[in-house]
Amino acid sequence: MKIAGRLFVFVCLTAISIWAQGTTQISGTVKDASGLPVPGAEVKATQTATRAVRTATTAADGGYVFSNLPVGPYLLEITKEGFSRYVQSGIILQVDTNPRIDASLKVGAVSEQVTVQADAAMVETHNTGVGQVVDQQRVVDLPLNGREATQLILLAGATVVGNNTTNSNMNYPTITLSVAGGTSNGITFIMDGGTYNDPFNNLNLPLPFPDALQEFKVETSALPAQYGQHSAAAINAVTKSGSNEFHGDLFEFVRNGDFNARNFFAPTRDSLKRNQFGGTIGGPIRKDKIFFFVGYQGTILRSDPATSLGFVPTPAVLSGDFTTLASPACNGGRQIALSAASGFVNNRISPSLFSPVALKILQYIPTSTDPCGKIQYGVFNDQKEHLMLSRVDYQLGAKHTLFARYFLAHLEIPIQPDAATDALVTSSAGNSDQDQSAVAGDTYLINAGMVSSTPVSFNRSVTYRPNSYFSLCDLGVNMTCPDKYASVSITGGFAIGTGAAPTAPSNFAAVGFQIAEDMSLVRGAHQIGFGVNYIHTNLNGNVNLFGDGQFTFNGQTTGLGMADYFLGSASDFTQSAVGELQVRANYIGLYIQDAWKLTPRLTVNVGLRWEPFLPEYSVNGHENNFEPYWFQQGIHSSVYTNAPAGLLFPGDP
Repeated sequence: MKIAGRLFVFVCLTAISIWAQGTTQISGTVKDASGLPVPGAEVKATQTATRAVRTATTAADGGYVFSNLPVGPYLLEITKEGFSRYVQSGIILQVDTNPRIDASLKVGAVSEQVTVQADAAMVETHNTGVGQVVDQQRVVDLPLNGREATQLILLAGATVVGNNTTNSNMNYPTITLSVAGGTSNGITFIMDGGTYNDPFNNLNLPLPFPDALQEFKVETSALPAQYGQHSAAAINAVTKSGSNEFHGDLFEFVRNGDFNARNFFAPTRDSLKRNQFGGTIGGPIRKDKIFFFVGYQGTILRSDPATSLGFVPTPAVLSGDFTTLASPACNGGRQIALSAASGFVNNRISPSLFSPVALKILQYIPTSTDPCGKIQYGVFNDQKEHLMLSRVDYQLGAKHTLFARYFLAHLEIPIQPDAATDALVTSSAGNSDQDQSAVAGDTYLINAGMVSSTPVSFNRSVTYRPNSYFSLCDLGVNMTCPDKYASVSITGGFAIGTGAAPTAPSNFAAVGFQIAEDMSLVRGAHQIGFGVNYIHTNLNGNVNLFGDGQFTFNGQTTGLGMADYFLGSASDFTQSAVGELQVRANYIGLYIQDAWKLTPRLTVNVGLRWEPFLPEYSVNGHENNFEPYWFQQGIHSSVYTNAPAGLLFPGDP
């Protein structure tokens, strides 16, 4: 096995960049009225919502840094003997930002106080990447179709809807995105410091509903060395947490066509009915120590089924009379003469020649009084979704904080209610998606200039596509039938199922575990960050792609698809083994970065990142590789000797 490596080097003429994912930091310089630096001043940052306090002492150049701070409102206080106390309020720290807050001290007694009100948001001037924060106000206030928070990512610059081909039946439905021209699966998603990508296709797992989402940041271009795994962008999201005050809300949003005027060009009103309801509550379990937040949103969608058109056998066809069905009235003005070699005389045939299986299938097909067998039917698209989030934050002391967060998303689309008696609706399968995400974080202030941040996360995604009615084995076909599922397609007639994975019964499961460590050190003119990130994923599933077979009748035998069907003369039959997926993957990334303050106005960021390429591997050996050199030499596998030349399998040299 060859293992390649990637090494990234960043050199930027900018100031300090933060290390811990999902947090923020403050840096700045303290000077006196004449502009000279003030060393030895005590700087205190207080998160006003929880009264959490961090302190630092200014260096010889008057500089200070608070790294790995939780997001939220802050109060900054600076004291030094011989100077008046400096207090700045209204500081709002946002995720993955690094505002610079400089202070000027006036000569006076410490009992005197100079207060600065900074209601305006801090301007980000230091980060090496190009990014934008979507804050809490926009998360909650902006109108969203279906309250889908992923849509808000499109507010960030250089972000558009991406290629939807990566959004498959293996993952929770989401909106595909492209940032700065990158691929839809080239984005690193992080929520509360933990990895938040779907292992099947590297898209995002479902984001919480707006009332439970604090904010997020989209960052691209010259990302710090801390970020890896994906190339296009990094999206950091933070969920809400509790505070010293109780806050909450209850909500219900209703959309119903009965409330709306009919579209001028539509014959009827919109039949979509959407109910979204839920609430949140957060507050202290123990003031200044332990805080909680919980939230729930339920969504119920109902609508009249869309009308589909098909053609089913008529009583005349069942008696062997195809004259009307083959006439111009039923074929767009074209007369069809059915094959005499197949037993037809003047487009009539003895029913004794009909396939017994074809007749048995008709017990699941509705009848029609139309001379051509035309029938209209509807496929329901009702669904229910539940989103639940809970979080606890614990301040053990001035140096140690812990938090834990759990999020559940469950989407349920039931099997068509009439599938057991009406096989025409089986082209739409049921759907059960459940994603669970848990993360725990530990932040420890080792000393005034050294902070450790350790996130541990666990993600589990389960997707099940139920669709059950009958199998062709039940009706007498001598074939393999893994499920109670059948797929038949008649050109110009009707269809049952589709054979492919979106409707055939399938199931997928992915489990991911992550542990990371980020260290931030302030040493003189240097702020050094280094860390490691390890992710292990298990991907399992049974992919029923034509596993139950698919019969197609296109009229190549008799000249009419329905006639071919009754004779059991298929033009095509496709079947494959049910795919068993047992894949494992490991990811590791290490980085080190230094923000070196050369002068008060010039800081150089230098970073290195190492990411070895560790290929996915199959537990049960279901893998192969095509080697062009072996193909050119005509060399065959020693494991599967009948395989084409150049195709290698586990066990080959």
